[in-house]
Amino acid sequence: MYQDEIIVNYKGKPAYSIILDRDFTGLTKALSELKLQNKRYMIISDSNVGKLYLKECIDILKPIARSITSLTFEAGESSKNLDTVKLVYSRLIEKQFDRKDIIVALGGGVTGDLAGFIAATYLRGIEFIQLPTTLLAMADSSIGGKTGVDFMAYKNMVGAFHQPKLVYMNLSTLSTLPKREFNAGMSEIIKHGLIKDADYYKWLCKMMNSIKSLDYDTLKQMVINSCIIKKNVVEADPKEEGVRALLNFGHTIGHAIEKLMEFNLLHGECVSIGMVAAAYISYKRGYISGVLLDKIIGSIKAYDLPVSVGDLSDEQIYDVTKLDKKMQSDRIKFILLKDIGEAFIDTTVSKEEMLDAIRYIIKR
Repeated sequence: MYQDEIIVNYKGKPAYSIILDRDFTGLTKALSELKLQNKRYMIISDSNVGKLYLKECIDILKPIARSITSLTFEAGESSKNLDTVKLVYSRLIEKQFDRKDIIVALGGGVTGDLAGFIAATYLRGIEFIQLPTTLLAMADSSIGGKTGVDFMAYKNMVGAFHQPKLVYMNLSTLSTLPKREFNAGMSEIIKHGLIKDADYYKWLCKMMNSIKSLDYDTLKQMVINSCIIKKNVVEADPKEEGVRALLNFGHTIGHAIEKLMEFNLLHGECVSIGMVAAAYISYKRGYISGVLLDKIIGSIKAYDLPVSVGDLSDEQIYDVTKLDKKMQSDRIKFILLKDIGEAFIDTTVSKEEMLDAIRYIIKR
């Protein structure tokens, strides 16, 4: 065991480790212990992260790799599509990658989802490792084996479940993250507290100044807490057949906004707006008080996240929610709150309730 290591189980057995560290230097040891030496490595990264960390990662992998290939795509959600997948497939075939070789996802959620999907589908599945460099990827998207790409601007419409071999987090990469990206990651972290852990949510409110100042020990504890929440949920429901859907709190309306804004808002920003809408429905149904609704909105705003959206109509947003992949028998699986730390799945949210909630976030 490493000093900061979390073991994720899959189907009741240890599947992979999440290792938290101050830098990338421990990566070679971790891969060697997994017997991943003398293999071809393909590092997939985006144009922002590649400039910062690609050379460092290549140098670290050189002592154990048979060969190292890299591919950098244009940063942004707009690259998370089948055209980029085809480009990587071509490179993998050209470099004669086989099922024993390794794909490395170096970057944020877009990179992890994209590289994971490629690993899941190339030669019917090869191994991959996650090197998340954003807060959102560390706390949420790198864990659990969900991979996918967008199709015709619909989020993650094409995907597969494919577990990583390793998740290695260099927490120092958070110091180079733009403030807006960091805040977007905080949206998913606040979500973890709201759906599963009231004490964690209170801690996030209490430690706001230390978190915003990027205090290393505070950030490490925060990421560990969120990783454990995500781990517990995905272990209980690896393929989102039940409780894993709780992680979609704020995502139904959030994804609709993300599409309609043509990805000019970050994923976490759209989720924060979606969480306000979901909390509002919870309030209107009498599950939570108006005071608690205001507290939730205040905590989201405190991390400089949006709680409203302009330039969109309520009917526009509602129509797109009906195209969400989380639809079940023509009903949306909506995640609501009974209290902070107590989320539940509801399939009875009506069109009128959704439109009311959408008008609430547009008015705000």
